[in-house]
Amino acid sequence: MTAPPAKPLHRRSSGILLHPTSLPGSASCGDLGAAARHWVDWLQSAAQSWWQVLPLTPPGPGFSPYQSLSAFAGSPWLIDLGALRERGWLRDDEPVPLVDGQSCGTPEGVAARQRLLMQAWQGFQRAATEPERSDLEAFVARERNWLEDYALFMVLDARHGQPWTRWPERLARRDPSALAEVAAAAQDERGFWCFTQWLFERQWQALRAYARERGIGVIGDLPIFVAHHSADVWAQPSWFALDPSGEPEVIAGVPPDYFSPQGQRWGNPLYRWDRMAEDGYGWWKRRLQRTLEQFDVVRIDHFRGFASYWEVPAQAPTAIDGRWRPGPGLAFFQTLQAQLGPLPLIAEDLGADLGEAMALREACGYPGMRVLQFGFDGHADNPHLPHNYEPHTMAYPGTHDNDTAVGWWQSLEPSAQALVRRYLGPGVDGEGIHWSLIRALSLSVARTVIVPFQDVLGLDGRHRMNTPGLAEGCWRWRFDWPMVGPEPAARLAEIVRAHGRAP
Repeated sequence: MTAPPAKPLHRRSSGILLHPTSLPGSASCGDLGAAARHWVDWLQSAAQSWWQVLPLTPPGPGFSPYQSLSAFAGSPWLIDLGALRERGWLRDDEPVPLVDGQSCGTPEGVAARQRLLMQAWQGFQRAATEPERSDLEAFVARERNWLEDYALFMVLDARHGQPWTRWPERLARRDPSALAEVAAAAQDERGFWCFTQWLFERQWQALRAYARERGIGVIGDLPIFVAHHSADVWAQPSWFALDPSGEPEVIAGVPPDYFSPQGQRWGNPLYRWDRMAEDGYGWWKRRLQRTLEQFDVVRIDHFRGFASYWEVPAQAPTAIDGRWRPGPGLAFFQTLQAQLGPLPLIAEDLGADLGEAMALREACGYPGMRVLQFGFDGHADNPHLPHNYEPHTMAYPGTHDNDTAVGWWQSLEPSAQALVRRYLGPGVDGEGIHWSLIRALSLSVARTVIVPFQDVLGLDGRHRMNTPGLAEGCWRWRFDWPMVGPEPAARLAEIVRAHGRAP
């Protein structure tokens, strides 16, 4: 298979990386409401073509979108509560939980949002119109293949408050009679979780339409692995490398790398690719099909894992003692493309020992990623330096895993800063380093340039989104409009227009 690049990425363009939870507002995290529409308007004013987000699935421990409770569901915490008030499903005298505007995803804020969503569910049952009720019923029927398991999993998760392997054995093993008993006794609770997914879908698709009308496409993010404590693993344990008790035998991670000398021990269970192949990768087909219904283009996180993945013993304290194992390879993408048609995917081909991953990406025809922060090792042939880019490339100053451009610069030794200055040219200094990096990327032949919003604003490392290997304190960053001002949009628009990247 040699697939052409996705049509939306054929022309020169640029966009911004910002997760919706980082949007401003008084609630416990950013959502899909008025601030999101204002954000799309800002993108248009800055002559941008793309809005890239992180996974929109329900976040897991530490509010991480990469450890989700479901690979199919949308995050209920992104639902705009104001829209529910407008429908009359939520009382006007019920306050939205106020929080520190510079942080999101606190346990108190999440609990308050769930309480308000439950009140909205009660209001829906009292006051919804017949077309609204019919639309909810149609959504539940259409998404039944994953939604039933998700709703029941969320009911049981709330009741037992611990990993599914520690639930009563009949429930952990999915005994049909035990599940039927719970389902019958928890009809309203299951209805609530279906209701939140319907709300998310309606609001997200409305926001996507708003963006599309303004010439903005949305790039989604699909993690290769799923969390062990998730509806996916609980519902289909045979697809994963689990021991007889349901615990992972081996887990995902990466060997020592740029971010950690001990590697990264992610903890996700690994797939039994041989069994998935026998099924024609049916679970993956359904997962990817749903994701493609929500985004214009999708970034596959840790693409190299499809070529070969780092297998870590489940009991190992670090990822050092892992080993490379073969992934499903080209046959996986050939099978999915035969079933779904051309796939508008981006391959996150970052990390160590990338020969196999690069070959797989090229065979599939997907654009890869280049990160300018990785380019300054003193070697002119470093693939992350702009003069080495190929047109079919997604170029970033840094990703959500990197420090901000300013934070990165401040962490460099003087000799390393001198190396950056020699490459980027005269006039480079710490205060303007973010614009120097953005301009270098925009001048390159890479068709698409994506810039984290923190770098557009020139923020330091205190505003970093994630630090790989750090369990707490990540995924919390938010901005407020007063810290933006008019200058960044105007300057960004000037750059992209000068370099042929404007819509």
